[in-house]
Amino acid sequence: MIQLGDALTKVFGTSNERTVKRMLPTVKEINALEPAMQQLSDEQMRAKTDEFRARIAAAIADIKDPEERYKAEQDVLEQLLPEAFALVREAGRRVINMRHFDVQLIGGMVLHKGNIAEMKTGEGKTLVATLPC
Repeated sequence: MIQLGDALTKVFGTSNERTVKRMLPTVKEINALEPAMQQLSDEQMRAKTDEFRARIAAAIADIKDPEERYKAEQDVLEQLLPEAFALVREAGRRVINMRHFDVQLIGGMVLHKGNIAEMKTGEGKTLVATLPC
């Protein structure tokens, strides 16, 4: 006999499956940025870090309340995430000849949110650690 919880899980998926499903549009966005990142010179890639810092600074410049400032900073980091992850992916490809796969991007997003990502042996946990903002 099927339990109600089992039936709901079959229909809606597990909590982890739903979380991963919510991240897939961001993975697609990162993947879409890959060709643009490949076109950047090494110097242009380095300049992106300064650009990201400037965007964060501009977003929080006039905010005095620590809680509001933190929220604004988190909001801009969420906006930067696809571009930053695409940039790190390209840097990894150029420097150590290793390209982040989608599962690694998802692991990086989990870590970025301050959560724990459980990954199996061989799934690239070390490469995942290069991603979180």
